Amino acid sequence: MRIIQLVLVLLLTGAGVSMAQVKKGTLATAKIKVPSVQCNMCKDAIQRYFLKEEGVKSMVVDVKKKEATVKYYTDRTNIENIKTGIANAGYDADDVAANPDSYNDLPKCCKKPEDGGGPLNPKKKG
Repeated sequence: MRIIQLVLVLLLTGAGVSMAQVKKGTLATAKIKVPSVQCNMCKDAIQRYFLKEEGVKSMVVDVKKKEATVKYYTDRTNIENIKTGIANAGYDADDVAANPDSYNDLPKCCKKPEDGGGPLNPKKKG
């Protein structure tokens, strides 16, 4: 009986030591300019895209500032992968241009003003 208890204690101690040695990646925060974000639909599309992205803890898009704040684990992803993800969702991200196919699939309000998009403007009276 003592041998079984000793073996269990050694197994649990060994498992605890090995788990303690696994180093979790650092949580980093970055701000990315997203100049093509026009409305809350854009914001929701980008944030939804990153719900399933490996290594991204959170993504918050500020429509007014045209900026995305992302928290991510450095051992699972990097800032270039995140910018590419935003581009794959159809939006410009800093120096990475939007994927043309994804951009073409966006609703009209989410496209750039020069492409006939942008938020709806109230009709002028006069």
